[in-house]
Amino acid sequence: MKVIYPGTFDPLTKGHIDIVERGSKIFDELIIAVAENKNKNTLFTLQERKEMVEESVKNIKNVIVESFDCLLVHFMQQKGINVILRGLRAVSDFDFELQLALMNRKLYPECENVFLMPNKKYIFLSSSMVKEIATLGGDYDMFVSEAVSKRLRQKFSNG
Repeated sequence: MKVIYPGTFDPLTKGHIDIVERGSKIFDELIIAVAENKNKNTLFTLQERKEMVEESVKNIKNVIVESFDCLLVHFMQQKGINVILRGLRAVSDFDFELQLALMNRKLYPECENVFLMPNKKYIFLSSSMVKEIATLGGDYDMFVSEAVSKRLRQKFSNG
C-alpha cells in the first residue's frame, strides 16, 4: 500500500521526519509530496525544499520525494494513490486537518486520511517556529536535520 505525505516543508523539521519514519513502517511506499503553494511566501524555493527533504530522508529505503504544483487530489490520482498521511500535533491542527480531509474526500471520494501523532518531543515544533528562531539568530540545530541546518545557515549567514 502506498501513501502520500504532502506539505510545503519550508523547512522540513525533525517532527516531519518522525512522521516519515513511522509512516514508512506502516506503508510499503511513502511519497513525500513537496508542494508548490503560491499562496504561501516560502523561505526556500520548491527545488531547495525538495533537495533538503531528499537529503534528510535518503536513508529511509521505501521513501520517495517528489514535488507537485496542482491540487493534491489530482497529484494523487496521477500516482494512483488514495491515502494521505498527515501529522496532528494539537487540537488546533485537528480543525484545519478535518477541513482539508473533508474537502479532499469531496473532490476525490476514494481518498482516505491517516493521521499520526508526532513523538512528544516534537509536539510543539513547526516550520514557522524554526524560521523565526533562524531569523532571530537562535540555535535551531536540534529541530532540523543537518541538511536543513546547513541551508538555514546559508540563508541567514549566522554560522
